[in-house]
Amino acid sequence: MKILNTMKNEFEKIRKSKYFKYIVAFGIIKKVILLVIFLVPLLSFSQELVIGEERVEPGIVLIFEGAIKDVIEPKSNNLSVEETNVHIEARVNWDSNNIPDGTPAGGFIPYLKISSTVLNEKTGLKTFIDLTPHINLIDNFHYARNISLPGEIDDLYTVEFKINAPHQFDLAFHKDWMENFGKGLFKNTSFKYENVDFEEIAKANRD
Repeated sequence: MKILNTMKNEFEKIRKSKYFKYIVAFGIIKKVILLVIFLVPLLSFSQELVIGEERVEPGIVLIFEGAIKDVIEPKSNNLSVEETNVHIEARVNWDSNNIPDGTPAGGFIPYLKISSTVLNEKTGLKTFIDLTPHINLIDNFHYARNISLPGEIDDLYTVEFKINAPHQFDLAFHKDWMENFGKGLFKNTSFKYENVDFEEIAKANRD
């Protein structure tokens, strides 16, 4: 008890001291600095530009992103980091709600044919790419491609994604699926986004 009283008295002396506010401020600043040290690397590593987010029936979520350029293998059909401005991605997964029976929530949707057109709104130049299946330790399976923008990184772009369902010889359908959803996974569709600004992402690096 004596020790507690002593500590209380000492704290009162400190609190009444003219330096108390500086001590408190220093403590707050120290905590902020520690947070910045730990959070900034995490934020920079996961930095991605969300271009658009859509849902198509029967419960498939598509998230289109411009991510930081990365080293991709095999090199024979992927641009090197030095030749790349942006890593274009399409994350295509089952939703967590209102999905078919037996469907794994968040599961990856395979066998899709996804392409993207990137149009420079100032010059009219465009780039056409096919997005192929990729895997990493952040998004796991996704569709993506390293690309070189058709213009300057500070130009604005129109980005269109075309999503084609699996070909009839790539995916077979059971009777219970056809009775509920027909002879297909979903209807082919496309999404267009204007005034996309890639500058921040194009300037970033993963290292």
